[in-house]
Amino acid sequence: MPLSDLIKLILLAAIWGGSFIFMRVAVPELGVVVTASLRVTIAGLALLGFVRLQSVPMLWRENVKSYAIVGFFSAAFPFSCFSYASQFLPTAYSAVLNATAPLFGALFSIIWLADRLTIRKLTGLLLGIIGVAVLVGAGALDLNPQTLSGALACLSAAASYAISSILMKKMGQNKTATNTPSTGIHPYAMACGSMLMGGLILAPAVPFSLPHQIPSVTAIVCMLSLALLATGVAQAIFIPLISRIGPTKAMTVTFLIPMFSMLWGYLFLQETVSTSTILGTTIVLCAMGLILHTRPSVPVSAKT
Repeated sequence: MPLSDLIKLILLAAIWGGSFIFMRVAVPELGVVVTASLRVTIAGLALLGFVRLQSVPMLWRENVKSYAIVGFFSAAFPFSCFSYASQFLPTAYSAVLNATAPLFGALFSIIWLADRLTIRKLTGLLLGIIGVAVLVGAGALDLNPQTLSGALACLSAAASYAISSILMKKMGQNKTATNTPSTGIHPYAMACGSMLMGGLILAPAVPFSLPHQIPSVTAIVCMLSLALLATGVAQAIFIPLISRIGPTKAMTVTFLIPMFSMLWGYLFLQETVSTSTILGTTIVLCAMGLILHTRPSVPVSAKT
């Protein structure tokens, strides 16, 4: 992997690590549906301005169906799931469950992209899950119907992210700006179109989910940060990255997110950093090395 792409993965992890904190503040005041809807709609509008500045054609007539499908799996559904889970789960636990996305991505890549799951890659994926679990001290959470439903929502969102990465890989093979039906959808067009369509998918539920009182300035700032930074900017970085390095490697960004969630919690919320944080960080970095390693190894399974 080029160094520039690795730096982008780390930057994405830093941005998305803060998104869980933003949701914890915004959702109690704005509600699940309104938070998810504003997040995706504002991000889509910001990306629309960006693609126009870049002179990237959207070609709505040819691509609207693709935008809608990816918008559901990459935005409308997972954003709603994580907003729901933020009511019951600490940010670090949501980040841990989010880290299952690469495992889903690897499995789906074997099924739909004829990708090879090597022993090295499988070991790295499993080690990454162990690492993020150690990172937050898995098993310390009190299990009840609410936390279990929140965990299920996070796992569903992680699987949805993996599906969306496969879809974006298949629909946007071309990395140039031609953006024609025969060459694939430009990554920036996909980022913008999927966010806007995700907003349209959620829009009908918004009138029935409005908050009972005016949100605080803090909640609004967190909402805008969630939409513009953690969604708009992040999607503009992430979707082209999928086209360059593939969905499995791109999804390994989720292994780094819990570390940044804890870092931001320490800096801004005075949360303590335990020994498990240091140990988990070491395991996660080892997992990243295994997954990103390019030397061929014996495949566990492959589709031809």
